[in-house]
Amino acid sequence: MDSVERVQTGIPGLDDLISGGFPRNSNILVVGGPGTGKTIFALQYIYAGASLYQEPGVFITLEEPASNITWNLQNFKWDYTSVANAMKIFRVRVSSPRQFRENWRKEVDEIVSLVTKIEAFRVAIDSLTALVKYLGAVPLAGDSTKGIWAYDPSSVDFYLYYLLDKLKELGVTTVLTAGAPDDRMKFSTFGVEEFVADGVIRLYFIPPHRAIFIRKMRGTRHSNRVHPLAITEKGIQVYSHDEILWEALR
Repeated sequence: MDSVERVQTGIPGLDDLISGGFPRNSNILVVGGPGTGKTIFALQYIYAGASLYQEPGVFITLEEPASNITWNLQNFKWDYTSVANAMKIFRVRVSSPRQFRENWRKEVDEIVSLVTKIEAFRVAIDSLTALVKYLGAVPLAGDSTKGIWAYDPSSVDFYLYYLLDKLKELGVTTVLTAGAPDDRMKFSTFGVEEFVADGVIRLYFIPPHRAIFIRKMRGTRHSNRVHPLAITEKGIQVYSHDEILWEALR
């Protein structure tokens, strides 16, 4: 019998593949290319918590304004107004990489305050790729005035783990989205994303096929097959009883 406390995802068919849900207080990385449904996945996870499971949540965005997020909610006919008190959207302010790092503790403190205020069980961060890009950006030749930046992974760990450790302390279960290269077996852009996660889910879109693959899920028996999914007017639907051959994803 599975003794791990589970968080139901609210994505039809997915929990069948991961022993009933995400392990509570875990970090789950959802990886995919453009148009694979990463943001929808994260939104659906937060919305389902608020609307179905009495688990308030916070959706953190670095790339889209809050108005775009609410538009996505309305596009799927999700009744956001009915859960507005239990589903909060937080926009991380991004200016320059240097100011971003300087203000990072303040941003994290605001996130922690909001999570605590609504007694959230769930958090989603869209996207970890953008977060890592800004946290790891360093000026070439030490001159930030030219606006030319390189990526230094050594500068990421402290800032990233500071946030994730705070979320772990709060006991929330977190979904993080991240972009991925075209290679179907690559699970991160910068090489750091998948190593901060307790679980990794890869989404694919190779027209006409959409698919999902569970790369890892700590403390969980999970499917090691590729399964089809669809994005419907109600959100993501995973077809857990069907399979797609790897060859179809080329």
